[in-house]
Amino acid sequence: MSAAEIDASGPGVPGADPALIQIEGARRSYELGDEVVHALRDVTLRIEAGEHVAIMGPSGSGKSTLMNVIGCLDQLNEGRYLLDGIDVRDRADDELAEIRNRKIGFIFQQFNLIARTSALENVELPLVYAGVGRRERRRRAHEALDQVGLGDRTGHQPSELSGGQQQRVAIARAIVTDPALLLADEPTGALDLATTEAVMALLDELHEQGRTIVVITHEEEVGAHAARVVRVRDGLIDSDLPAWVEATA
Repeated sequence: MSAAEIDASGPGVPGADPALIQIEGARRSYELGDEVVHALRDVTLRIEAGEHVAIMGPSGSGKSTLMNVIGCLDQLNEGRYLLDGIDVRDRADDELAEIRNRKIGFIFQQFNLIARTSALENVELPLVYAGVGRRERRRRAHEALDQVGLGDRTGHQPSELSGGQQQRVAIARAIVTDPALLLADEPTGALDLATTEAVMALLDELHEQGRTIVVITHEEEVGAHAARVVRVRDGLIDSDLPAWVEATA
């Protein structure tokens, strides 16, 4: 699959504009010994470009499986998933890797930075995989670090940065390719309360700039930053409400 094919956004439902995330009749099950675990049961979810959505649920609810599907890290048993108009069903691993690199910026709980490598080089990595030339990727990495407030820490290694600064480097790495989607998996799970608020304020700023953000979390204070909260329980969407409705329910 070519880069042009990945960048093209085809229609999802005839006669309707495609959502950025469009999941229909999603089912995902796993075999654990003699037991079959139904992680997702007939889930349908639509997220438009520019939304800020929190997907929440207790351990074992299916939210992590849903995140893996949205992130093209796992495939459905049944149903379909369109990301920015691209049907990702039955894609080969290398195709999925290219879609992930071009369309999704990942933010993880443990930062996933490479030790003994500078902040600038960590942020450059997705551009290296995308084949961007050295001068251009360095320019874009500097710009991304400036955007998260770490323009003066470009030469620092992860061990020389605080937890909050490491997460900011991870966010810079996530936005450096200008992806369609920022997908954050428990992005504040390793941070204290004050740093959590600072990181969420940064994500709020990125959303205000027009970026689509989906946060997977079990923390109510993190979910409260989203404009819409999707709650998952027993592999089903239990509720899907604007945050202000959730807050008054």
